[in-house]
Amino acid sequence: MLTAMTAAALALAAFTPADAADTPPGRVTIDVVTVNGSGCPAGTAAVAPAADNTAFTVTYNEFLAQRGVGAKPTDFRKNCQLNLRVNVPQGFTYGIAQTDYRGFGHLERGASGVQKASYYFQGMSDTRRKTHNWKGPLSDDWQATDKVEVAAIVYHPCGERRNFNINTELRVAAGTSDPKKTTSFMSMDSTDGSIETKYHFSWKRCP
Repeated sequence: MLTAMTAAALALAAFTPADAADTPPGRVTIDVVTVNGSGCPAGTAAVAPAADNTAFTVTYNEFLAQRGVGAKPTDFRKNCQLNLRVNVPQGFTYGIAQTDYRGFGHLERGASGVQKASYYFQGMSDTRRKTHNWKGPLSDDWQATDKVEVAAIVYHPCGERRNFNINTELRVAAGTSDPKKTTSFMSMDSTDGSIETKYHFSWKRCP
């Protein structure tokens, strides 16, 4: 008879994300179905799967929210919505185990910045949401990582065709800073492709 500890260990092992040796053979490809939002005008967002099938990256070229001198009233909030078709090798399905967000921020003393993100499979109610906050003074690269507990990873249903939706938002508030004299901003902008968001796959075999 299995002990409670042994049973728990076996249950955990059944949901453990595959390591690099267990990634599927062949090549994952991703089709960008739609791109919408003030943070990603047409032609300014790119999606690329890793060659080893462990992750895919999203790179933005004009994703910047700002408040203050030189900013338009609507610039304090920028968002981007991506609808992706992830094509995986036959016999496998995927979930997202971790997401790494990166960018640059300049926040005056008293100002604040927010980065929000959510993602889900089309037609499914399970949505992963996360919010990260920063306060000024700040003038540096920023990074945020969202890790999903093993048992909480949501996988694409085997045998179905459901697109993967990603919603990302940047927001800046002037707070006690003076927006008539200063400018604060949060950016996921990358003119040279060096700043990107990375989504790490977790793989499972389909029955």
